[in-house]
Amino acid sequence: MTTYTLPDSGLTSLTAAELADKIHSREVSSREVTQAHLDRIAETDGQINAFLHVGAEAALQAADDVDKRLDAGEAPASPLAGVPLALKDLIVTTDAPTTAASKILEGWMSPYDATVTRKIREAGIPILGKTNLDELAMGSSTENSAFGPSRNPYDLERTPGGSGGGSAAALAAGQAPLAIGTDTGGSIRQPAALTNTVGVKPTYGSVSRYGLIAAASSLEQAGPTARTVLDAALLHEIIAGHDPFDATTVDRPVTGLVDAARAGASGDLTGLKVGVVKQFDRDGWQPGVMSSYHASLEQLASQGAEVIEVDCPHFDDALAAYYLIMPCEVSSNLARLDGMRFGLRVGDDGTHSADEVMA
Repeated sequence: MTTYTLPDSGLTSLTAAELADKIHSREVSSREVTQAHLDRIAETDGQINAFLHVGAEAALQAADDVDKRLDAGEAPASPLAGVPLALKDLIVTTDAPTTAASKILEGWMSPYDATVTRKIREAGIPILGKTNLDELAMGSSTENSAFGPSRNPYDLERTPGGSGGGSAAALAAGQAPLAIGTDTGGSIRQPAALTNTVGVKPTYGSVSRYGLIAAASSLEQAGPTARTVLDAALLHEIIAGHDPFDATTVDRPVTGLVDAARAGASGDLTGLKVGVVKQFDRDGWQPGVMSSYHASLEQLASQGAEVIEVDCPHFDDALAAYYLIMPCEVSSNLARLDGMRFGLRVGDDGTHSADEVMA
């Protein structure tokens, strides 16, 4: 079995926090780090298909800008300045196509950056490219991409999950130390579970959705993915915050995650309260999943955290509610793309039947 997992040594084997320390101390340059990851993409992505677009020139230019500022004695623009990142191809960018892994949008260039994209640029983070997903984020395996499936670096015959399997595969293969995904019903979290990486769906309203190609607007969130909890926390604090272009964002600071991650790494979580949903502890889960779940709770308690059981009496209704809300919102949001009810129609007579479009 051929694997393309994380290299044992070199710049592409390091965490984002480790790379940031080396860049900011000038032990290495952002250009060197970015080029190493571009080389890794060129070496492995023919087998993995994690990326739909690689923006080498733009990424290296952004890295050079970071190096120039640091060499001039300026403070880093953010704790992750100079560390490159992969962006799920559901998040719009002005300098690269955004396809949502759909032939409908093939070659489309957005006239504006998503708020998440803007924050990444302002933080001095080079964008390596756009990653693969299930078409229009509707799927859980990345097999439904119009541009071919992504493959799991641990076993190319297996899926990296979805919809954001490209981002997770890129992390697991050492193609990128950081990535941004989106999550409606598991699209960040499930690929993280299948690729031994870390993915967080932030609390709704903590990260702007402006510039995400909308599927289910009341459920989806952009969020950080990485190889460590600390890296994910560092990235979350960069992309989180109120956005005047998204009325659903909360106007209050999002802080404390990085401190909690560092405290956990040091083994002291004294003073931290962790809520645990009572209804999670039941039959129906895979035994290995529940063993890991209980081991995690025991580890939190052993490090001084207070684990508090929270009763969610409507938990059993959650999935049914999801499958009512999600399809309705997806149908409404994506109707703009197929030209059946409104929008652009292409053809000699300007019309197509539903069967022709679906074919």
